Amino acid sequence: MTIKRALLSVHDKSGIADFARGLKDLDVELVASGGTASCLKDAGIKVVEVSSLTGFPEILGGRVKTLHPVVHGGILAVRDDPAQEKELSANEISPIDMVVCNLYPFPEVVVGGCEMKEAMENVDIGGPAMIRAAAKNHEGVLVVTDPNQYDDVLKEMAGDAGVTGQMRLEFARRAFRLTSVYDSAIYKYLQGSEKDMEFPRTLWLVFEKVKDLRYGENPHQRGAFYREEFSSEYSLASAKQIQGKELSFNNIMDMDAAVAIVSGFDRPACAVVKHANPCGVAFGENAVDAYRRAHLADPVSAFGGIISLNRKVDAEAAEEIAGTFVECLIAPSYDGAALEKLKKRKNLRVMELPSLGGKGASKSLDFKRIRGGFLVQDADDEEDNAHTWETVTHRKPDEKEREAAAFAWKVVRHVKSNSIVFSTQDRTIGIGAGQMSRVDSAELALKKARGVGSYTVGTAMASDGFIPFADSVEVASKAGATVIIQPGGSIRDREVIDACNENDIAMIFTKRRHFRH
Repeated sequence: MTIKRALLSVHDKSGIADFARGLKDLDVELVASGGTASCLKDAGIKVVEVSSLTGFPEILGGRVKTLHPVVHGGILAVRDDPAQEKELSANEISPIDMVVCNLYPFPEVVVGGCEMKEAMENVDIGGPAMIRAAAKNHEGVLVVTDPNQYDDVLKEMAGDAGVTGQMRLEFARRAFRLTSVYDSAIYKYLQGSEKDMEFPRTLWLVFEKVKDLRYGENPHQRGAFYREEFSSEYSLASAKQIQGKELSFNNIMDMDAAVAIVSGFDRPACAVVKHANPCGVAFGENAVDAYRRAHLADPVSAFGGIISLNRKVDAEAAEEIAGTFVECLIAPSYDGAALEKLKKRKNLRVMELPSLGGKGASKSLDFKRIRGGFLVQDADDEEDNAHTWETVTHRKPDEKEREAAAFAWKVVRHVKSNSIVFSTQDRTIGIGAGQMSRVDSAELALKKARGVGSYTVGTAMASDGFIPFADSVEVASKAGATVIIQPGGSIRDREVIDACNENDIAMIFTKRRHFRH
């Protein structure tokens, strides 16, 4: 296909003058809308304005300029249809072989929040109409939507074969993707905050592929990483890899869990994660102190794990971390000396996510894939209000016990259900995850603690769901725990409370559970 006539109408004018010169050198007639025409004329390039072509001026402050039969007839006409060729001739319409168009920056305008009036003024109408028309008729029209395509187009046009059907089809795919993403951004803006609305009748999700992965959870499964369009700075998709091997499917899953844990703490904190579950979480005076405490909770499970920190990594912390086998390390930042230390482990994936230094943003909605659909729910990312907690036993927890219970409660929501966590005020002592019965999780948590010689006497025990039987209280008593924190709500609450009273264990009801399936 030979390009004889091109229509240019772009908001992003990057490279447009050089591209237009290249088209002129190839004897292409140029037609352009107002702003683009002015840009090209200023660059000394001869161009026909759309208003001259249509015989109708731009009106309504530029809202209507390319919406005209002369424009869309020239784009949409089927090239080898004699009847349509006759119609073009009768209406004095010339074919348009190429449409070069990009859109008003609606997503960029609304991303930081703006008033409805400003948002609607940045909704492009004529641009998507032209792009869709050209993409629909890609057998006879090339649609160019990205300045990064300009060089490839000129190179293709300069070849003996002209513009191939393969390029026209590929560019049409990109064009429909662009308008789809653009419409989804408008839809998302108009539906408002997901937290304040009903679940939408149509769920429109747009994701962009970042890269293919070596494989999925297992080597026989294919895998890829996609970034949500317009994702926030708090997303793991915004993290930068500084060194190490390529990230795997499982690395990304585990890091997402690790980031969620430490982003919920104001104090210096570290989480060591294995198979999406924390095996150690701790506060510290600084990064290295937090890491040592978290690693100490379960050093056997920590081998080959994922480490997240919510404070800058200095040389001392890096030296400590580099001294053991770690798959990934993610933190808000690193000093130069720390990066030199980490180079000792050349395969260690070192990731930087500045937002880890502050409170994470709400995910708003959470999705779980099932065969043939999605389950959608509000994300469980709101802070619990400790003022609503209720002590249900005769003995009230003292300040130290209450702090330990609060720490355990923050951690247990990140452990696969059924989950039990034993902790002090500043670190986990034993974690039991994913067992089919709650008492089994409690026994596992106690076994983990005793396996590394940790003292469970005086600890808090947290349960992500209500405790259905007194047997879990017996495990807590055996461990020497002095306070239990749980949602409450079982038909046997009275039996469980009585068991606590008999063992002099304080019990707090939070009245909210945190299952994580």
